[in-house]
Amino acid sequence: MIMAPLFGSKRWGYYPPHWWSRITCWLALCRVKTKGHEKLNPRQSYVFIANHQGAFDIFLVYGFLNQNIKWIQKQSLRRIPFVGYASEKAGHVFVDNSTLAARGATIQRAKEQIADGVSMVIFPEGARTLTGKMGRFKRGAYHIAHEMKLPIVPITINGPYDVLKRNTHHLKPGRLELVIHEPIPTVGLTEADLPGLIDRTRDIIHSALWEKFK
Repeated sequence: MIMAPLFGSKRWGYYPPHWWSRITCWLALCRVKTKGHEKLNPRQSYVFIANHQGAFDIFLVYGFLNQNIKWIQKQSLRRIPFVGYASEKAGHVFVDNSTLAARGATIQRAKEQIADGVSMVIFPEGARTLTGKMGRFKRGAYHIAHEMKLPIVPITINGPYDVLKRNTHHLKPGRLELVIHEPIPTVGLTEADLPGLIDRTRDIIHSALWEKFK
């Protein structure tokens, strides 16, 4: 993010944090396992939908998804000093669902960022879990995916809740796992199909959770 305002968002907004995230997991003594990379086309853009277990979700996805990604972020993050400015310059997109016009502007900003394999990542729960269990998935993420006509890829995250829980600074080395599921086409879907799509992706993500998180 620091380099992006100076050198552009496509590479400098992704590659430095990609390696920084890998180093962070290594320094935190986290053992990382990934599954499903063979299901992705590196030249295809996707919308990745993930559960949100903890702060280490960011390091796990940035470091080990191995896709050039931009984040769909909450508006509240924009107000954090430096983070908001740097995120915007890095090409990440802040969601505004307050009006139809605002949502349209969000989708337009997202469309401007995707090309040649650049993808979006969304946490549809909207916040990190307090219990380790998955929360309700909000529709906003799916409106964006539907409007962009990109395949949705559910990804299951296991372990960050154990490594660094929400509202704590106690870091506990442990296992992290990232499971990439089959892409789901969205071309041809209508607004009426979104509730079923939400349930389907949530069920897929839930199916690969470790038992203690189900």
